[in-house]
Amino acid sequence: MSLHRRPVRVLAMPVALAVSALAACSPGGSEARVDPPPVPPADVAGFCAALHKELPETVAGLARTRTEPESDLTASWGGSAIVLRCGIAKPPKMLDPKQEGVHVNDVAWLLEKLDDGGFRFTTGLRLAYTEVRVDKEHATDAGMLVGLSTAIAATVPEGVSSY
Repeated sequence: MSLHRRPVRVLAMPVALAVSALAACSPGGSEARVDPPPVPPADVAGFCAALHKELPETVAGLARTRTEPESDLTASWGGSAIVLRCGIAKPPKMLDPKQEGVHVNDVAWLLEKLDDGGFRFTTGLRLAYTEVRVDKEHATDAGMLVGLSTAIAATVPEGVSSY
């Protein structure tokens, strides 16, 4: 091995690692590990696929990021700051009349505060249930649901899902 190549190889590795680390930290540059829900019925999966195509590129100022594994049932923004899963089974809390909810752009959302300080919003009265988990840093108001509600209203018909 020539001495001319040794410094290049030694320096190339740290530079490559530094570039990789910076890419992973940049907004919208990372990916989120999101477990898709169990495979829903075909009609529900179809609504979710249509929704996936209409989801906004930014939510609450965060860029959409790739999910791992990739699926038409999942999406994320800002890494795992905001995570969407479509085609989930009906949440048991939907049966509790005391649960809090909000309406945004003609979409009803069940609102649940999570133990980690974040929130889970789940659509109701649609033919596919969709949940959105928001970390505590970005759970300051329901305004982040505006673009998501618009996409859901356009792609997931109103009704009561049997799933």
